[in-house]
Amino acid sequence: MKNRLVAKILYEIADMLDMQGVQFKPAAYRRAARSVEGFSEPIEDVVARGKVEELPGIGSSIAQKITEIVNTGSLKYYDELKKGSEVDLEALTSVQGIGPKTVQILYKLLGVKTLDDLERAAKQHKIREIKRLGPKIEQNILENIDLARRKKQRVLLGVAFPIAEDIKDRLNAVVGSGGNVEVAGSLRRMKETTGDVDLLATSSHASRVAEAFTSMPDVDKVLDKGESKCSVILKDGMQVDLRIVDGKSFGSALMYFTGSKDHNVAMRKLAISQRYKLNEYGLFKGLKPIAGETEDGVFQKLGLSYIPPELREDRGEIDAANTGRLPKLIGYDAIKGDLQVHTKWSDGANTVEEMAEAARALGYSYIAITDHYSQMRIVHGLNEQQLKDQGREIEEANKKVSGIRILKGAEVDIRPDGGLEGNEDILRGLDVVVASIHGTFKQTKRIMTQRLVSAMETGMVHIIGHPTGRKINQKKPSEIELEELFEASRRTNTYLEVDAQPERLDLSDEDTKRALEAGCKLAVDTDAHSIQELNFIRFGVAVVRRAWGEAKDVINTQPIDILSEALEK
Repeated sequence: MKNRLVAKILYEIADMLDMQGVQFKPAAYRRAARSVEGFSEPIEDVVARGKVEELPGIGSSIAQKITEIVNTGSLKYYDELKKGSEVDLEALTSVQGIGPKTVQILYKLLGVKTLDDLERAAKQHKIREIKRLGPKIEQNILENIDLARRKKQRVLLGVAFPIAEDIKDRLNAVVGSGGNVEVAGSLRRMKETTGDVDLLATSSHASRVAEAFTSMPDVDKVLDKGESKCSVILKDGMQVDLRIVDGKSFGSALMYFTGSKDHNVAMRKLAISQRYKLNEYGLFKGLKPIAGETEDGVFQKLGLSYIPPELREDRGEIDAANTGRLPKLIGYDAIKGDLQVHTKWSDGANTVEEMAEAARALGYSYIAITDHYSQMRIVHGLNEQQLKDQGREIEEANKKVSGIRILKGAEVDIRPDGGLEGNEDILRGLDVVVASIHGTFKQTKRIMTQRLVSAMETGMVHIIGHPTGRKINQKKPSEIELEELFEASRRTNTYLEVDAQPERLDLSDEDTKRALEAGCKLAVDTDAHSIQELNFIRFGVAVVRRAWGEAKDVINTQPIDILSEALEK
């Protein structure tokens, strides 16, 4: 699956053109990159059908470039742009708050080409002397450069997961009768980032599986090739490891390579306490194998109910499995509707009707259109008249698209003083109001907390969107008194969002668990800006599962009549 490779190249082209001061084109490349990145189908299949231009935001010129990348693994235009630049633009722009134009200034005045150059200039206090930058930018660089370095090592769940699933499907086609392939490691536990992709297989044709794996067209380099272990580097830079094991130990090996390390240590200690030995080859009584073919068999022999992979972090799951206290985790098919999506009315790629049709195809019974609404026209926000016009379009779409209810909503900014953008009467007339902070993040912990609490106390807000404002590998979460936020959420009956965008996953799994323990209720939304991004919902559900959450904890697992009643303010 080459979606990540294509998106990466398009994003980098946008940044390089931005650095050169080119107008309009950077935005077009970013739109195309986001469209490819969020598309659930392999982009090579779209290229094979000659339908690239049908993807949102992609014109003929960029479609030709995407086709070239898919067919050759590279792009001449991109290579020429990189040749003309000495700067590691990708690394430098991964520092929060540093864009291509800032990189251009730093290169021109200080000769900054790499992260090391940038850190050196900041530590020598050279950046604060530049008029357009100053001490705040310099301090921001020093605070965030380590995060940028980690970004090069960790891949987002939403990026790595579809790649792993695609490779799994390819290998399942060659393992033969009785064979099996599963994703393992942190991806199977659905952690928000991963260092590499781990796959586990069993097959009577190990050499055939190894050959199929190492000869995949998107492999750039083969690190290791054997009948028990293979490792490759994909063209997009991601490492993928494959282990091929005997079928009799597939379950115990899957358990071992899924982890986590702490969970595995606790499981081995439990086995020892029962006079067993547990390792990747099986569960043994002395030298005699007792279980190992399936995970279920190992858990049962140890007196445990099955522990879902998302819970295997040594956070009390083994004791809960031993005493029958494991939660009935929310299912990946439990969501009945998405309560935050955007359309062409603001910064989305599709129409109201297209979003509704796509949601219906996913089996949803409702969807809320929540384009940005702002009297100040912030972030492509709709004004009052546009929001009214959109409301009429939603009414018409409800007549056309059967089997799904389209709700009228808006995402509104929470101002620095805690007030809401937008007209109060209009907000009270909407089905769903999502309130989010989109700027002025550097306020004190006390003020940031009060902003969110004040928004909830207006009585007009149904959902607090991406509450901490974090972007994984890009922007740290805002400092917030979470316990105070949770108390206000519970007191005002305001739902806290788990934003399923791969770079957000906000609230995080740990904060979500704390919210649930505090008695809060959640909404799992995609914040989708295209029909493809509606598929991100599984990553939001994964966050709730990792937080020990059940379907009853999430408002949009409820049918429309219960939802409507719950949203009445």
